[in-house]
Amino acid sequence: MTTELRVLDPNDWDRWFEVLDLAFGGLHEPPDARELWRDLTECERSLGAWDGDLCVGTAGAFSFRLTVPGGALVPAAGVTMVSVAGTHRRRGILTSMMRRQLDDVRAAGEPLAVLTASEPAIYGRFGYGAATWTEYATIDTNRVGLAVPDGTDGVALRQADLVGSSAACEEVYARLVPLRPGMVARGPGWERLPLLDPESEREGSSPRLCVLAERGGEVVGFTHYAIRPNWSFAGADGSVVVQQVLALDPVAEAALWRFLCSVDLTSSVRIRSSPVDGAWRHLVTDARRCEATSREGLFLRIVDVGAALEARTYQAPVDVVFEVEDAFCPWNAGRWRLTGDAKGASCVRTGDAADLVLTARELGAAYLGGTPLVSLAAAGRVRELRAGALVEASVAFGSPVAPWLPHGF
Repeated sequence: MTTELRVLDPNDWDRWFEVLDLAFGGLHEPPDARELWRDLTECERSLGAWDGDLCVGTAGAFSFRLTVPGGALVPAAGVTMVSVAGTHRRRGILTSMMRRQLDDVRAAGEPLAVLTASEPAIYGRFGYGAATWTEYATIDTNRVGLAVPDGTDGVALRQADLVGSSAACEEVYARLVPLRPGMVARGPGWERLPLLDPESEREGSSPRLCVLAERGGEVVGFTHYAIRPNWSFAGADGSVVVQQVLALDPVAEAALWRFLCSVDLTSSVRIRSSPVDGAWRHLVTDARRCEATSREGLFLRIVDVGAALEARTYQAPVDVVFEVEDAFCPWNAGRWRLTGDAKGASCVRTGDAADLVLTARELGAAYLGGTPLVSLAAAGRVRELRAGALVEASVAFGSPVAPWLPHGF
């Protein structure tokens, strides 16, 4: 390989970002999106691969705090903006960037690295496992009703300006972050992300809209959505395209879903992001007619086994020895004894016999509680050496609420 990896010089950002743009299809980001990503880029955590004066590879990281089971916010590198120029494939550039990046993450003391993958098959070999799942659905509102809880009529709904309501929505988001694994605390500047609404990505929908749910003058929930009008010979057949529904209590959430399912001149609600245990499934009167599907959301990589497993709590007592295989981050390899419960945990190296054998990829997939160890074992990706250890660990690693990442990065 003749390329050189360098920390991104802010003066080279435009050239660096052009490589990324081309790798993702060559369609330039709208000016407001480009400005946001420029402002959010942590150049000191970003890498460029250079072939002479030509940038041929990009990789970045955001300094995140990620909610884990138990509610702790754990430092995590948000891996982002990864690309390799088509002219320089199969030269080891991606591997060299992943190697350098994980070394830097470890040096920074961050026990986790996370990413969203445009091509999921790429990142398994670097130890990333699918740790959260996102659900998509289309509710046929002509045939599906809602059964809402008592008190729903007591929630006031108000159409609000998208930008003007941002602070109130961010406050709701921040209060929900500790309650669900996989959510990321949004630092300064990230409040601009939900406001991005390029016309080129609307696919015929209206500009993004916002409705606030209020009780006693306090904002207790919100939805961001758009309307996609459509007319057939029989009349109006539009869709409500839901970007997000977040609320502080079940009644406020039900009020928002009832509103979305009753917008005039529409016959369907298209949900673009929901946790797999989303409340809407239990509000609708016929889930079969909601065409639900899911796919991976957040991919997680354990960078420091001991620190990562000690950072979360466990929903049942656990005492198990893992034999971790990790060729890409060999400092993780070996046996680790995890003991813990709902109050805390300890994870230290041990010479004791292993109970379970797995790779860092499987450990990352199970870490947030969204991918059961028993499911991974059924696929041959976790091996049980002590009878009963698999069920014990799988139950302990679970989460009472499904992990979910509400937005990309």
